[in-house]
Amino acid sequence: LQLQASGGGLVQSGGSLRLSCVVSGFSLEIRAIGWFRQAPGKERERVICQSSTGGLTKYAGSVRGRFTISRDNAKNTFYLQMNNLQPEDTGIYYCAGHGYSCSDYERGYPHWGQGTQVTVSS
Repeated sequence: LQLQASGGGLVQSGGSLRLSCVVSGFSLEIRAIGWFRQAPGKERERVICQSSTGGLTKYAGSVRGRFTISRDNAKNTFYLQMNNLQPEDTGIYYCAGHGYSCSDYERGYPHWGQGTQVTVSS
């Protein structure tokens, strides 16, 4: 089981990025997915997650209204669309998969991507 994250980069405040996570070894349709981030000097936090059916999505309060999660089951890929990025969104973003539910915690996801750096300049 592997997850491969990509799409990070440097963007100005107010800009947008879309992160991708390509999954191999299991089907997105049967498991929950999530995105976490780790800012410099801080603990990793759950940014957004989604249940296997897509019926439940949970957001960190700081990203609600700006970030969305989506999936393309045919491509076994899920995405994090980030709009109106702010400097406090800077960090390493990790995709997480094969969860049994939309969990707030790292332990809820047995498989992780390698992380992609997002840097937002003011």
